[in-house]
This record gives sequence, C-alpha cells and structure tokens, in this order.
Amino acid sequence: METVVIVIHLMVVLALVLVVLLQRSEGGALGMGGGGGGGGLMSSRGTANVLTRATAILAVAFFATSLTLSLIASNEDSPASILDAAPAATSDAPAASGADTDTGAGGGGILDSLRQQSQPSGPQVPAAQ
Repeated sequence: METVVIVIHLMVVLALVLVVLLQRSEGGALGMGGGGGGGGLMSSRGTANVLTRATAILAVAFFATSLTLSLIASNEDSPASILDAAPAATSDAPAASGADTDTGAGGGGILDSLRQQSQPSGPQVPAAQ
C-alpha cells in the first residue's frame, strides 16, 4: 500500500513541477504557453486558466498523498525508541570486568544501571513527621 502511494506521490510531484514551469510568469522566464500569436489552439487566457486549475488540483493531490504517507508511517509497528528494541539484560548475571562495563556487552552497562535506579525498590512507606 505504501509503495503505491509513494509512486502516485512521485507522479503528482513531477506533474506539478511540469505545470508550474509551463505557466507564463511576469518576467517571461520559462513561460512557454501562449506566446504572441493568436493562432494557437487555445488563447493565452484559456491556457492560463487550464494551467491554474491543473496546478490547484495537483497541489491538493500532493497534500493528500503527503498526509496519507505520514499516516501510513505513523501506523507502522515499529519501536518508539532504539532502547525499546534492545534486548533486556538479566539482572542475575554477574558484573562484567571494567573493560566491558561501558559497552554493555557483559550486561552491566550504563543503561542497565540507569534502569535499575529508575525502578522502585519496594512499597513506599510514608515518613512519620
């Protein structure tokens, strides 16, 4: 589904760029439509109306496909964080040597010690005043 929407999105982008480049600009930069003589198939005013409508339709299609792609990406089953995808180390493993401590290879890394500190140790008893 995502691939189909991406292909449609790319076709809309290319068409939008083409239509924008075909439009007549104030400075006459890349405007190729109309141009001087009135003997063309459509008048310059009719060409401008068609290109303006086509630009509006393609712009709406561009926004629709962009929103669809963002919704598809947000609904994928992917972990919210890299730390959520990492396998949890067992707390029964003995502490590793000092060389392996910061790499986390022995199970006694920095992230494991932070996780143990953030977990409550037991039921909290209110202090007497």
